[in-house]
Amino acid sequence: MTPRILIVEDDPMLREALVALLRRAGYETIPAATCHGATEALGEEPDLTLLDVSLPDGDGFSLCRAWREKGVALPILFLTAYDREEQIVKGLDSGGDDYIAKPFRTQELLSRVRARLRRTADRAVYRSGGLAVDLQAMTAEKDGAPLSLTRTEFQLLAVLVRNAGRAVTRETLLGRIWDDAGVFVDDNTLSVHISRLREKVGPERIATVRGTGYRWMEE
Repeated sequence: MTPRILIVEDDPMLREALVALLRRAGYETIPAATCHGATEALGEEPDLTLLDVSLPDGDGFSLCRAWREKGVALPILFLTAYDREEQIVKGLDSGGDDYIAKPFRTQELLSRVRARLRRTADRAVYRSGGLAVDLQAMTAEKDGAPLSLTRTEFQLLAVLVRNAGRAVTRETLLGRIWDDAGVFVDDNTLSVHISRLREKVGPERIATVRGTGYRWMEE
């Protein structure tokens, strides 16, 4: 799967330049210009975020801290014009994984992105209570025993755990999954798959959000 990178930068010229650079390097990109837009974009399941510190509706440090408190685990690389030691420490203390000062060299930026994505791939196992979901190997265990999941059930589980604590709309789920024959799942069939998945992982782990979709509940 091609890694998806969320670019949070309010300068339109720099944002467009980053989008072009990363697409040339083979990544998918999700551009955003505000804290609000960045938080909404989490629903698109980015694998990494390039996060500007100064944004029109807040600052990147506070946004990063808020995400971490909600359990958002994706790698966050700060982009900022301030390279003083206290700013770097503040960014890392807020939950950031790396810090790149502007202006930056493009090859250095790409190298740090690759390195961070490699580290993420090495630890892409979600754990909560007795459940372990290996997002790379597409396997899951409950209380040490393997769970027998269909491809579609695992796809649903992966989307839900990656958005743990947040409501995921039915439309989002339908747009990301297909059944074992490669056919897109319709709305009625989605309900059946969710019901079967609840039987396997525990009904308390998948809450229904009326009128919206579903939310994965941390144990």
